[in-house]
Amino acid sequence: MNNQNIFNEIRKKIDIVDLISEYVPLTQKGRNYFGVCPFHNDTNPSMSVSREKQIYKCFSCGASGNIFTFVRDYEHIDMKEALNILAKKIGMEIKNNIETKNTTKYDKIYEIYDLAYKFYQNNINTKEGIKAKEYLKARSIGEDIIKEFGIGLSLDSMDSLTKVLIKKGYDALTLDRIGLSSNNHDLFINRIMVPIQDATGRTVAFSGRVYNKKSDHKYVNTKETEIFKKGTILYNYHRAKEVARKEKYLIIMEGYMDVFRASSVNIKNVVALMGTALTVEQSDLIKRTSNNIYLCLDGDEPGQKAMMSVGEQLEKLGLQIKVICLTDDEDPDSYILKYGEDKFRDLIDRAISFSDFKLSYLKKGINFNSDLELSKYVDTVIKEASNINDEIRREIIIKKLANETNLSYNTLEKRLIEYLGKNQSKHNDIVIVNNKKGTKLSQYDKAVYGMFYAMVIDRKYFNAFKREALYFTTAPYRYLLTEIEYYYKKYSTIEIADFYTYLLDKEDVLALYNKIISYVDSNTINDEAVNDFMKVIKENNVRQEINRLKDLMRKTYDELEKSKIAEEIKLLRIGE
Repeated sequence: MNNQNIFNEIRKKIDIVDLISEYVPLTQKGRNYFGVCPFHNDTNPSMSVSREKQIYKCFSCGASGNIFTFVRDYEHIDMKEALNILAKKIGMEIKNNIETKNTTKYDKIYEIYDLAYKFYQNNINTKEGIKAKEYLKARSIGEDIIKEFGIGLSLDSMDSLTKVLIKKGYDALTLDRIGLSSNNHDLFINRIMVPIQDATGRTVAFSGRVYNKKSDHKYVNTKETEIFKKGTILYNYHRAKEVARKEKYLIIMEGYMDVFRASSVNIKNVVALMGTALTVEQSDLIKRTSNNIYLCLDGDEPGQKAMMSVGEQLEKLGLQIKVICLTDDEDPDSYILKYGEDKFRDLIDRAISFSDFKLSYLKKGINFNSDLELSKYVDTVIKEASNINDEIRREIIIKKLANETNLSYNTLEKRLIEYLGKNQSKHNDIVIVNNKKGTKLSQYDKAVYGMFYAMVIDRKYFNAFKREALYFTTAPYRYLLTEIEYYYKKYSTIEIADFYTYLLDKEDVLALYNKIISYVDSNTINDEAVNDFMKVIKENNVRQEINRLKDLMRKTYDELEKSKIAEEIKLLRIGE
């Protein structure tokens, strides 16, 4: 079975609507399904998924494709990995010799980091790792956590890893550049090593912690490199994402110790921030796991401040945010150690909405005797209430605010109505660009698009086109026709989504094909419509040929030759 047949077999067994529904909630509208596009900062459903065509298309950012491209782009992986993920869903095993483009200019760096990861892991399991394991055990980190998270150990030597890597053929300058060595010396010395992986599970960095001596630098972390950008990584994301999709929510914590502790009590849908600030790239990763996000940052003031910042950023993406409230002096690690799994799960069950957390946070430190502070506080609370879609909750908030401030409910309600009006105006300004309506095509191009679509969905229309000896005058159209002809010769039949996979490495042709399948309504394709398409294409062919002959006639000085050309033009005009 060749590659295309493997792709086709998997594609036929996985419905695109069912697949994408595992990642993004979809709502049926007519024949298609719509959802928020995960490939740009989308807050309104602008991605259409067609069960009939087995493709998706975003009318805002233009993202499109089939099940393979969706998984590839959603998971930030290559096509080979996407193929394996989808094969597993139907119980198919893919042999390693499947040919897909699977190399990047960073492959050597990934190789080096993988070797470093194995080197550090091996060290902790030798006699040199005994004290490190004793330290970890004292912090209630046992063998199961060490294995699950690949915790390792850098040796008390200046060049142990560097020597190993150079011996394997990697040069010292590269090791310096990618943050493992410095001047032929190991960067990480005598530290417990926590590997940091990207969204696909490849090791891209390390965090090294001292454990048996004092140091001015408690932690040493990998500098940013070609494969490690701190703002694009969430710790433990590659493990947590699938669990979060099954559990229908993701928990965000502050550090990797919090993740270790949560995992030790079988709470696996947890990621940690690489710092308390949240980047756009990290928000995008979070959005791809679930619409329901639980924040569980430290209970101290910096943690609460970070909770506000992160929550507000995620709210803008249209996600449902809840807050797991810890006591002032606790973090998730210490809370679970102190109170256990059941108490922590109880906290999860009693998590409050982010709007309630925000209102409580805003109240802290307000001097209710200061007219200026009180006025600002009231206005902020009403503004936040206006963003809540639940009318009953809005009324409860306004009544509570009236009671605690001794202000008139009617006065507060008037201000609320003002904000609600502004919000409505903002929503009314949102316009989703529909490529069908925005694309201006000539009558000829419309006929070509329709003809191509017809040729793909039914071979009889392709045969009719060839029988009429029609042709396309522009190169992109000719290239696509050639690919269709080749595909029919090799596979006898074409499915829209399968042909998409076949064209993946032919970018220009794929771009044209994508426009065509997005533009044409399949209900408009029938014998009569196809005859009309061919008529328009034939008329264009005739015009092009007449123009070519006229140009030829202008360039010739032979009167007899001119006469012959004129006769050809005459016959073309009368349709002979």
